[in-house]
Amino acid sequence: MSIAEMVRDREGAEARVNEAYAKAQQLQEKLNDVITFVDPKQQLEHLPQEGLMRGVPIALKDNVNTKGIRTTAGSRILSNYVPIYDAEVWTKLKKAGAVCIAKSSMDELAMGGTNKTCFTGYAYNPWDRRRMTGGSSGGSAAMVASGVVPFAIGSDTGDSVRKPASHCGVVGVKPTYGRISRYGIIPYSSSMDHVGYFTGNVEDACLALKVLAGRDERDMTSSLRPVEDYSALLNSDMHGKKIAVFKNVLDGIENKETLRIFNDLCEKLRARGAVVEEYTFDQDLMNAILPTYFIIANCEATSNHSNQDGIRFGVREDGADMAEIMTNSRTKGFGPLIRRRFVIGSYGLFEENQERLFRKAQKVRRKIVEAMNECYKQYDAIMAPASGNIAPLLDDTQDQDQLGDAQVIAENYMAIGNFSGDPSMTVPMGFEEGCPIGVNITCRPWEEVTMFDIAKAIEEETGLKDLRAEVK
Repeated sequence: MSIAEMVRDREGAEARVNEAYAKAQQLQEKLNDVITFVDPKQQLEHLPQEGLMRGVPIALKDNVNTKGIRTTAGSRILSNYVPIYDAEVWTKLKKAGAVCIAKSSMDELAMGGTNKTCFTGYAYNPWDRRRMTGGSSGGSAAMVASGVVPFAIGSDTGDSVRKPASHCGVVGVKPTYGRISRYGIIPYSSSMDHVGYFTGNVEDACLALKVLAGRDERDMTSSLRPVEDYSALLNSDMHGKKIAVFKNVLDGIENKETLRIFNDLCEKLRARGAVVEEYTFDQDLMNAILPTYFIIANCEATSNHSNQDGIRFGVREDGADMAEIMTNSRTKGFGPLIRRRFVIGSYGLFEENQERLFRKAQKVRRKIVEAMNECYKQYDAIMAPASGNIAPLLDDTQDQDQLGDAQVIAENYMAIGNFSGDPSMTVPMGFEEGCPIGVNITCRPWEEVTMFDIAKAIEEETGLKDLRAEVK
């Protein structure tokens, strides 16, 4: 049932929400995709009479502040944190009538792409429990994929909505930077963080953005641009649309089945009237995407999380003095991956290193964005597989150092949309070995309408919408 259909079924709202709440609890043992369950009873008692999401059960990624409800960001150090205010996205969703039933699992502090670093343990892919959900918004993606909720909030700093969407067979949207307020979102990298979300189909994605978008005076990066009626403007006619396919990404994909599915999709879009052409991005800039992201993200994260020290925020460990309390609290409170990233970030922020590392990365980022803008002079959108493969197995120990340069590009190129702030989304394009794999679309800033139009055409061609995994 789509979001719009749920809203029309006014009489079934309470039963529907309670059923979702019970199903989430039932699947928890198998998927471990929830950190904190939220009893919907009080919310149901205060449902607004009207709203675009009235009576729709939803999940919020656990870096979304919820007043009076524990919000951990997937980290042990925040396992005792109960916010005193709501994030703006949760305020908007409540006004629209949505009912939160869970705070979903995530990689610790949103730093990761596996959902294996959450302090409550792995989240499991509902299509195949041996596999990852992807991260850092994996819990939200899994809850939509398993049919528990039709909508869930995530956040995206490198591809943390769009990659889990591919691995879990759902729609994952990262709008333009500033389109959705980030007030009340526990940050990772402030210059690249976006609020994103998951749905089962493109029409629901259009409706959701209308609910979430808009100016918020408490977030100075949020835009004053009017919010469009994305649902009313949705049009899957591809005549005249020009789409660039990143050849650099295709060159890094060794899986022939992924390439076959993607090339078949390109032919179907051409048959609908679109111009779909390969485009070679500057190779040096492509190679620079991951290291540039890594430096900027870790430096900004180190600054953003300096207050989690067991004194101002976080679980406090004993110590002989304040310095020892801070050291013990951060050592025990953060997982090993996060500690390593903070060391790297601190190194990049040392005064003697800022110019040759952090500032240089910012300059390279600008060069990459300028190259993106050159592409947009010829094309309306950029498209490529969201991943070279289906979701990796949980016991896959391969890391970035073991991948070739071309493979690294194929698995990390979507961070380019965080550098530029351009709208970007992933939709399912096919199945391999019984598991879904997605295609990514990125457009010029504020051209969500074009992005949704292309996504809708893809959805119509593949027939892959409202996919629901049978959890075994």
